Amino acid sequence: MITLRLSASNNDDLARAASLLRAGALVAIPTETVYGLAANAFDAAAVAGIFAAKGRPQDNPLIAHVPDAEQARPLVKSWPAAAQRLAAAFWPGPLTIILQRAESIPAIVSAGLGTLAIRVPAHPAAQAVLRAAGVPLAAPSANRSGSPSPTLARHALADLDGKIAAVLDGGPCAVGVESTVLDLTGEAPVLLRPGGVPVERLEAALGQSVALSPAVAHAPAAETPAPSPGMKYRHYAPLAQLTLVRGSLQAFLELAAHEHPGGLLVFDGDAIPGSWPVLRYGDNPEQQARQLFTKLREIDERGWETALVRCPPKEGLGLAVYNRLLRAANFREV
Repeated sequence: MITLRLSASNNDDLARAASLLRAGALVAIPTETVYGLAANAFDAAAVAGIFAAKGRPQDNPLIAHVPDAEQARPLVKSWPAAAQRLAAAFWPGPLTIILQRAESIPAIVSAGLGTLAIRVPAHPAAQAVLRAAGVPLAAPSANRSGSPSPTLARHALADLDGKIAAVLDGGPCAVGVESTVLDLTGEAPVLLRPGGVPVERLEAALGQSVALSPAVAHAPAAETPAPSPGMKYRHYAPLAQLTLVRGSLQAFLELAAHEHPGGLLVFDGDAIPGSWPVLRYGDNPEQQARQLFTKLREIDERGWETALVRCPPKEGLGLAVYNRLLRAANFREV
């Protein structure tokens, strides 16, 4: 298969992407979070193609994308007041909510679960393709399963060229980490995956506290069903072995002197003595989120076999960055 390179700034290419999706093909599209590998969510065979192209485990659910909240409602069995408040506050934007799945959505989208993860992306190209296609789009990140998520079109091509119909190039993703996933199917809201909307903002919009799933910071049991993407498996990982390091810069450097890693992933302002191979990924959570996946891919491009990574703060958007790094390191943290 020849993968077409399409431009999000070209109206004909946007229409081509939508036409391909309606016909059951797979297209990588830009969102404000990361590039998504999209398929018609009503077409079970097309959705199955996502799992095949990515090498994605069949028990890892997908997110359905729609252009607005009104088109989300028919895809779920009920629309609680909490969903309405969150949609008004954060859609379009990097928030996914989980509700009970309507029968119109094939079970494969939710990995056989009775729930559905759904969101409204903010990227203008994603909006244009959704409206032109006229169907909800199931879309995980457009990468090989487990590898760093793509925040540039070339990342999606590097992983999926020849396996999908097209990549729609919309430039770099503004947020850089995936959406926040909030489960609204229980008595209280539960954060399953931190992401582009910090938990503090969710609590302010809801007027109540949000519980954090243990899977945010710990590996769940292998037999536990995953209600959200990004929970069950090693994710976001380069080929290199990462170790996430909490503590002061001095302690980090002392560990590096003892461990002799292939390189260091540090903050922009960190003064690193000597001749260590160094990559930097920002000085605040917003910068770190935008740069993280590109830097993880660069670790492999540089041929590092191991790397020590400075741990970001766990507040605000920093919790999402920490969560991605923890999984990229296969929960190796000191």
